[in-house]
Amino acid sequence: MYEPIHTKSVHAAHGPHRSREEELDIRLGGHLTALLTVTDELRALTPSPALDEAAARLALRVEHLLGHPPLRAAPTGAVADPAHVSALHQRAHTLAGQALVVATQRGDTSDTTLAADRLHAHAGMLGIKDAA
Repeated sequence: MYEPIHTKSVHAAHGPHRSREEELDIRLGGHLTALLTVTDELRALTPSPALDEAAARLALRVEHLLGHPPLRAAPTGAVADPAHVSALHQRAHTLAGQALVVATQRGDTSDTTLAADRLHAHAGMLGIKDAA
């Protein structure tokens, strides 16, 4: 009544399987790259040495995790509207939180510290009190 399946499932993995550690590295690299993009946008709108240092640290970690320098987009050049800047800090806070979760899963102190530092910095810019 049923015809047998002759093709592989679309859910079957293509190519070699990655280890859990490799998957976490890729996920963390993605979160940190996204955080770097938002940080670059904030740097263009509200230049500061702290954001410059954060961007440099993020770029180094992404390069270490992914094995190549991160692709960096040119900032949009938008006007430093307070609502837009606040929205960028909120996005950066969310991304730093996501990076912190993955870094904690990896058990890497330096990545956990970097993500936590960025989380606290953006929380401070948003006026969010630390729960810790």
